[in-house]
Amino acid sequence: MEEYKKMWKNFGKFEGRSTRRDYWMAVLFNVIASFVLSFVAGLLKLPILVGIYSLAVIIPSLSLAWRRFHDTNRSGAWFFIALVPFVGWIIELVILCQPSVNENNKYGEIVE
Repeated sequence: MEEYKKMWKNFGKFEGRSTRRDYWMAVLFNVIASFVLSFVAGLLKLPILVGIYSLAVIIPSLSLAWRRFHDTNRSGAWFFIALVPFVGWIIELVILCQPSVNENNKYGEIVE
Protein backbone atom coordinates (compact mmCIF):
# COMPACT_ATOMS: atom_id res chain seq x y z
CA MET A 1 0.00 0.00 0.00
CA GLU A 2 2.90 2.37 0.73
CA GLU A 3 4.22 1.84 -2.77
CA TYR A 4 0.82 2.77 -4.22
CA LYS A 5 0.74 5.94 -2.14
CA LYS A 6 4.27 6.72 -3.29
CA MET A 7 3.14 6.34 -6.91
CA TRP A 8 0.46 9.00 -6.41
CA LYS A 9 2.79 11.21 -4.38
CA ASN A 10 5.27 11.25 -7.27
CA PHE A 11 2.54 11.94 -9.83
CA GLY A 12 4.16 13.20 -13.02
CA LYS A 13 7.71 13.04 -11.65
CA PHE A 14 9.82 11.57 -14.43
CA GLU A 15 13.25 12.07 -12.88
CA GLY A 16 14.86 9.89 -10.26
CA ARG A 17 14.55 6.19 -9.65
CA SER A 18 11.97 3.67 -8.38
CA THR A 19 12.81 0.24 -7.07
CA ARG A 20 11.52 -3.01 -8.48
CA ARG A 21 9.41 -3.48 -5.37
CA ASP A 22 7.91 0.01 -5.69
CA TYR A 23 6.96 -0.69 -9.29
CA TRP A 24 5.50 -4.17 -8.94
CA MET A 25 3.61 -3.50 -5.70
CA ALA A 26 1.99 -0.44 -7.29
CA VAL A 27 1.12 -2.53 -10.37
CA LEU A 28 -0.38 -5.23 -8.14
CA PHE A 29 -2.47 -2.70 -6.25
CA ASN A 30 -3.64 -1.13 -9.53
CA VAL A 31 -4.76 -4.54 -10.80
CA ILE A 32 -6.61 -5.30 -7.55
CA ALA A 33 -8.22 -1.85 -7.53
CA SER A 34 -9.31 -2.31 -11.15
CA PHE A 35 -10.91 -5.68 -10.42
CA VAL A 36 -12.73 -4.35 -7.36
CA LEU A 37 -13.85 -1.25 -9.22
CA SER A 38 -15.02 -3.38 -12.16
CA PHE A 39 -17.08 -5.53 -9.79
CA VAL A 40 -18.62 -2.50 -8.08
CA ALA A 41 -19.24 -0.79 -11.43
CA GLY A 42 -20.98 -3.95 -12.65
CA LEU A 43 -23.23 -4.02 -9.59
CA LEU A 44 -24.08 -0.33 -9.91
CA LYS A 45 -24.31 -0.52 -13.71
CA LEU A 46 -21.81 2.37 -14.01
CA PRO A 47 -19.04 1.11 -16.32
CA ILE A 48 -17.70 4.66 -16.60
CA LEU A 49 -16.11 4.26 -13.15
CA VAL A 50 -13.50 1.90 -14.57
CA GLY A 51 -12.78 4.31 -17.42
CA ILE A 52 -12.34 7.22 -15.03
CA TYR A 53 -9.93 5.23 -12.87
CA SER A 54 -7.99 4.07 -15.92
CA LEU A 55 -7.59 7.64 -17.15
CA ALA A 56 -6.61 8.89 -13.70
CA VAL A 57 -3.84 6.31 -13.30
CA ILE A 58 -2.18 6.74 -16.73
CA ILE A 59 0.29 9.52 -15.84
CA PRO A 60 1.30 8.13 -12.40
CA SER A 61 1.85 4.67 -13.91
CA LEU A 62 3.84 6.04 -16.83
CA SER A 63 6.07 8.12 -14.55
CA LEU A 64 6.58 5.13 -12.24
CA ALA A 65 7.65 2.93 -15.17
CA TRP A 66 9.90 5.73 -16.43
CA ARG A 67 11.66 5.92 -13.06
CA ARG A 68 11.88 2.11 -12.97
CA PHE A 69 13.81 2.17 -16.26
CA HIS A 70 16.11 4.75 -14.69
CA ASP A 71 16.71 2.34 -11.81
CA THR A 72 17.99 -0.24 -14.31
CA ASN A 73 20.34 2.43 -15.73
CA ARG A 74 18.29 2.95 -18.91
CA SER A 75 16.56 5.97 -20.33
CA GLY A 76 12.86 6.18 -19.54
CA ALA A 77 12.25 6.27 -23.29
CA TRP A 78 12.72 2.50 -23.22
CA PHE A 79 9.08 2.50 -22.16
CA PHE A 80 8.18 2.82 -25.83
CA ILE A 81 9.84 -0.50 -26.70
CA ALA A 82 6.42 -1.97 -25.94
CA LEU A 83 5.18 -0.44 -29.20
CA VAL A 84 7.34 -2.84 -31.23
CA PRO A 85 4.96 -5.48 -32.61
CA PHE A 86 4.96 -8.96 -31.08
CA VAL A 87 8.11 -8.77 -28.93
CA GLY A 88 8.21 -5.22 -27.56
CA TRP A 89 6.09 -5.90 -24.49
CA ILE A 90 8.16 -9.01 -23.69
CA ILE A 91 11.40 -7.00 -23.81
CA GLU A 92 9.84 -4.33 -21.59
CA LEU A 93 8.64 -6.93 -19.09
CA VAL A 94 12.12 -8.48 -18.90
CA ILE A 95 13.70 -5.07 -18.27
CA LEU A 96 11.14 -4.14 -15.61
CA CYS A 97 11.85 -7.42 -13.80
CA GLN A 98 15.60 -6.84 -13.64
CA PRO A 99 17.15 -5.91 -10.30
CA SER A 100 18.15 -2.36 -9.47
CA VAL A 101 21.63 -1.11 -10.31
CA ASN A 102 23.43 -1.08 -6.96
CA GLU A 103 25.30 2.14 -7.56
CA ASN A 104 24.51 5.76 -8.22
CA ASN A 105 23.90 6.47 -11.88
CA LYS A 106 23.15 9.50 -14.02
CA TYR A 107 19.47 9.23 -13.04
CA GLY A 108 20.01 9.54 -9.31
CA GLU A 109 21.24 7.94 -6.16
CA ILE A 110 20.42 4.44 -4.99
CA VAL A 111 16.81 4.16 -3.82
CA GLU A 112 16.16 2.08 -0.73
